Amino acid sequence: MPVMDDDYAWQLIQDARNSRRVAPATLGDMNVQRTSIVIDESYGWQFDGELSVSVAALLDTLLPVALGGPDFVIAQLGQSLDGRIATESGHSHYVTGEASRVHLHRLRALVDAVIVGAGTVAADDPQLTVRHVPGANPVRVVIDPRARLAADRKLFNDASASTLHVVGPHAPASPPGVERVVLGCDDEAMDPAAILGLLAERGLTRVLVEGGGVTISRFLDAGLLDRLHVVVAPMLIGSGRPALSLAPIEKLHSALRPSCKSQVMGDDMFFDLDLRASYQP
Repeated sequence: MPVMDDDYAWQLIQDARNSRRVAPATLGDMNVQRTSIVIDESYGWQFDGELSVSVAALLDTLLPVALGGPDFVIAQLGQSLDGRIATESGHSHYVTGEASRVHLHRLRALVDAVIVGAGTVAADDPQLTVRHVPGANPVRVVIDPRARLAADRKLFNDASASTLHVVGPHAPASPPGVERVVLGCDDEAMDPAAILGLLAERGLTRVLVEGGGVTISRFLDAGLLDRLHVVVAPMLIGSGRPALSLAPIEKLHSALRPSCKSQVMGDDMFFDLDLRASYQP
């Protein structure tokens, strides 16, 4: 009986992303046993062979991303049981475990661009690359209305990927070696739709919004996220920076109730939220 391993499954997922396929689809070579997966419109899949638990989890979590279509926006949050992504001081290394970080790197490899806010860059100094998995680095997009970030941040100083520094009209100069993009802003908050628009002008239409919580909340409030991945660690921080801060609602019937799938991810719990139907009135 044919057997598929993690490496080959990841290769098929990357091939789907690189060819800009959409569901339904068949991945792999139908003429060669053990190499093809049939995916339906709801991202359900069939493989005529044996799969490990890890391969099945890989297909369940990443096929909807790889086959999400040419205009696709996803976000990921890693949080504690009490809904915190960092301490009061901003320390977040690491709330979730290694399996979650590998998953995040795979998400980066499946998109054209990854968006982060200035607060995340200031606190975490991320590289936003795919160091833990095979794949191509996305374009890094830093939302920094006042250009307040120091020039010594890692993503301003390495050539592993291109970096867009999105700033307001009156912001001071950007660090050398990055592309400066000026975008209008209101009360220092940039319009998420305008951000996606400027990326689309550059052919960057598959986007990961990686953080922080404020940035992800703005995209979610604007109804611009197709999917949200939430990884919950068995940890109680007690106080600190919240994962999401959305516009208030008066009644629970106004709450978003997305379709949700869950699975164990290392020591954490992973939730895959399909938000597309949640925005409908």
